[in-house]
Amino acid sequence: MWRLPFQKKKLSDEISYSVAVSKSIAQLGYLMRVPSSQVRIQICKCVVSFYNMELPRKLLSGYQPTSANYKIQMAELGGLAETLVLSLALVEDQLTEKLWVLKALQHLSSSGVNCRLMMKARAASRLCLYLNDIDPSGQLVFRSSEILWNLLENTSKEEVVNQLSSLECVYALKEVFVDLLMHGFRHYDRQLRNDLLVIAMLLAQNPAAPMIESGFTKLLIVLATFTEVKIPNPLVKGLKLTYSYEDFELKKLLFNVIGFLSKDPRAVQLLSENDVMPALLYYVKPNQKPGFHDWSAAQYEELQLHAIAILASVAPLLVDKYLSCQANTLLLVFLEWCIGQDPFFGQGNSFHGRGGRGNKLAQMRYSLRVLRSVVSLHDDAVNLNLCDQGAISQLLDILKYAANKSKEKEDAILLEIQANILFLLSVLCENDLHRKELFSYEGVDILVPFIQMDPKKLYSGLGHNCLLFCALDCLWSCVVGCYIAEDYFLEKQGIFLLLDLLALKQKNLYSIILGILVEFCDNPKTTSHISTWRGEKDQTAANLLIQLWRQEELELGVKHDRYGRIVGFENLPGLSAKDFVTLAIIEHYIDFKVGEVWRELCAELKEEFRPVTPDEEALKFISKVSEDTGRMVATLQTEVLESQHHKEIQEEEKTYTKIQAIHKQREIVNKSWENFLTRTSNYEALKKAKRLQEKSVEASRSKLKTQNGAVHSTDIKGLSTTIGSGRLVTVQSTPPQLVGGPLAVTDPSVCEGALKKIKRVKMLDSVKKDSVPVEQCSEQCF
Repeated sequence: MWRLPFQKKKLSDEISYSVAVSKSIAQLGYLMRVPSSQVRIQICKCVVSFYNMELPRKLLSGYQPTSANYKIQMAELGGLAETLVLSLALVEDQLTEKLWVLKALQHLSSSGVNCRLMMKARAASRLCLYLNDIDPSGQLVFRSSEILWNLLENTSKEEVVNQLSSLECVYALKEVFVDLLMHGFRHYDRQLRNDLLVIAMLLAQNPAAPMIESGFTKLLIVLATFTEVKIPNPLVKGLKLTYSYEDFELKKLLFNVIGFLSKDPRAVQLLSENDVMPALLYYVKPNQKPGFHDWSAAQYEELQLHAIAILASVAPLLVDKYLSCQANTLLLVFLEWCIGQDPFFGQGNSFHGRGGRGNKLAQMRYSLRVLRSVVSLHDDAVNLNLCDQGAISQLLDILKYAANKSKEKEDAILLEIQANILFLLSVLCENDLHRKELFSYEGVDILVPFIQMDPKKLYSGLGHNCLLFCALDCLWSCVVGCYIAEDYFLEKQGIFLLLDLLALKQKNLYSIILGILVEFCDNPKTTSHISTWRGEKDQTAANLLIQLWRQEELELGVKHDRYGRIVGFENLPGLSAKDFVTLAIIEHYIDFKVGEVWRELCAELKEEFRPVTPDEEALKFISKVSEDTGRMVATLQTEVLESQHHKEIQEEEKTYTKIQAIHKQREIVNKSWENFLTRTSNYEALKKAKRLQEKSVEASRSKLKTQNGAVHSTDIKGLSTTIGSGRLVTVQSTPPQLVGGPLAVTDPSVCEGALKKIKRVKMLDSVKKDSVPVEQCSEQCF
């Protein structure tokens, strides 16, 4: 029944019934708890049938089959995979049932959703622990490894490795691997062995995995080397590898394991004890004939290049073994063969053989990588051993060979070879005058074309940029400091070439070119070359350097005034006098530090010996400069403090002046008020004030008489007030309707309205500060 698809009436039925269907399929997993072998096997067969659906011969009227993957999707939704993983604990002792569960899980693990569900139930560790169980058919290991591979591909590789990193899992993996290695003879067995080795290789990259503690690491190292070193070892007693494709893949995988172990400091001792160095150096020799040692020519070349590539990682860790095996000699002889006329045509089929078809460039490339890895250590013994065997002249020959090849066809491999040789020469010749002299003439002739490189090539992406850097570094290390090499470089117009390169304004080249020029300036002949150089539009070296300086300041955000001067420590806002005192020290900190160093130096010199007169005078002058700087800073600080004190006194005087003005104003206001009270309470005083007012008005008149001009009186007739009249006068008088007269009104409502207006006037008068209230009564006040 489960081989047939469900039937649906509507297209939406698959979605409508998805919850019910997924729950019913999930029940299959729960039924695994039924203690019946037939039930469990039948459940697993049902799950397997999801992946082998048959079309029904007949359909119910009006129905159609569901989609082919519908049951698989519902199994994912119901979490069936997780339940089946947990059910493995129920069938541990029943091999047949266990194999059926594994077969069902093998199908389910083809889905990423199911793999994630299985990982929740720790499927990786459970399956690994079953690998070593007894199974004459071999299906247990096969299906378990297939599921593990699906888990690695469809879930987090780190999570799977973490589950496999227990000591029990590593032991189980090791035992089943050894069993397949020693007793597996079928093509299928060797493939399965290699699959398990890949899983072990992943574990070797995890520091938490107990690969060393379990002895698995040592076993893998011995397997990688026993065919080359020919030393009997009980771990591989009776083992003989064939030259089949599976054993060829095994050999490459074991080399990869060595490469990964070289990154683990704990494995270095094992690498040293188990002859890894001589095993890898076994391949550092010329290829003598096709089918060497029963490998095909292509297979041997791939193993050779792979071994030399791994040697570049191992050699820096085993320097003593490297020297004792005479690795430098083997590599130099091998490199000599690489540039020789010996007829050899590389296959170039493998990853490491890229670019080496029909030539020996791949062998040269990886051999130079080995030399670079050990020379980078700056170990005197290694470098001396190389130079004693004529490495400098040989490297120059190889560099010339590669440069000529590059003229024919330029590619990334040739550029890498040249860059590595230049690096090797830089390290070997640095700080050694004799080696620089060996480099001088021939080396300078080879270096000059690199410095003349077309600037457009720097953006090719092939590696010209790196090659130019290595050439400049080689110039600095191999030429600078040796007058023979320097003079020859000057004769070849090398300074002109460096300035031309600097004029390109490639920012990443500034530091190294300027550094070389500074070092060259110790040679008295260099200055005239720099002064003679002319760039585009007759640009001088001085002008070029000034432009570079301005460009650097612009990128650093250095601020200038309109004349180009630096602001520096001036015009800094928000600083107090105390801050300016401290700023003076900060500004001259370097001067003080230099003075302090010179003071200590003078004291040490006087304790040890008495300086000669010229040196003593120079020391006194230096000390005087330092003391003058201190006095200048102290004077500046005093001026700042005095300026601040003077400013504080001025502020204090301003404050006192303001207080005096306030008091004087109060006195004037009080005196004005007293005068006002006197005029309002004393009629004689009022008349006196009136006379003074009239005199003041009269004195202000013009003395010249205007013909026919009207004279206006300043008095208002009938006005009886105690103050002078202003522009605005508020008058409060008795309403006319009360005293009679022509303005009297007989309508009471009008009188009421007038009274209301008078009240409003009184209320408004209280807020008019510029108005002067005047009470006018029917009677005279005075």
